[in-house]
Amino acid sequence: MRSSRYIWGAIGLTASISTIVFAVGFAYAANQIWFPKASGDPALVSAPQKQETMIESKSKLQIVALGDSLTAGTGDNTGKGYVGRVREKLEKQSSKPVFVLNNLAIPGYKSDQLLADLAMKKTQDALAEADIVLLTIGGNDLFAGGEGMFTGDNQTEFNPEAARIRVEPALTKMGQVIEALHTANPKATVMYIGLYHPFLDLDPNREGSLIVQKWNDSVFAMTNKYPNMIIVPTYDLFEQNLIKYLSAADHFHPNGDGYERIADRIVQILK
Repeated sequence: MRSSRYIWGAIGLTASISTIVFAVGFAYAANQIWFPKASGDPALVSAPQKQETMIESKSKLQIVALGDSLTAGTGDNTGKGYVGRVREKLEKQSSKPVFVLNNLAIPGYKSDQLLADLAMKKTQDALAEADIVLLTIGGNDLFAGGEGMFTGDNQTEFNPEAARIRVEPALTKMGQVIEALHTANPKATVMYIGLYHPFLDLDPNREGSLIVQKWNDSVFAMTNKYPNMIIVPTYDLFEQNLIKYLSAADHFHPNGDGYERIADRIVQILK
């Protein structure tokens, strides 16, 4: 009888211990599910260290601007254009000195003329010093300042074919421009300001929009090959606000408000 009591006592004790162990294990497992904790080496599970942006890594920023009348600032009564506005906004945002080393833009320039300039040593030397390159080109290739762009008795009917036949030859030159810029300074951030449709209000069928989009898409494909090249979209800025953002003097170039919006977008991309 006594040994029997010992046996049943041992069985009861074992059962009690097993129950306690099970309860503790269950509680631990539930805690891991409800309140998971990182395991392993803390250094392995910590967030990766944030890399400095181009702006953060520089003690000062140097801009070189190239291209046509948009980069020259035509249409802006203040004379700043988008280049001057970008300089001011970047300096305020970064709290660092920002310099426009050169603005080499020439009104009326087409892609073949810019390509010839890029072969010049003085242009290459300027680009070699740049942290940021700002570029507009292509508008004169497609629209030729309005030459041949209109038909009708009053020359107010937009003629998309005049722009369409100019696209492919200009894109060939544009590809060479992109390559020349990369060769001159592969480390600089190159920002190409995309085209908008300045005659959208005279183009009821919006055929010119498709031509502009083809141009912008093709240039994007070119710049996309290089990690430091960016295309800055502008078509949408002018689509709903064409009259508000175009210069009343020529209905082609941005006015001060239009250049302000372009500068805002450039600086936003650079943040």
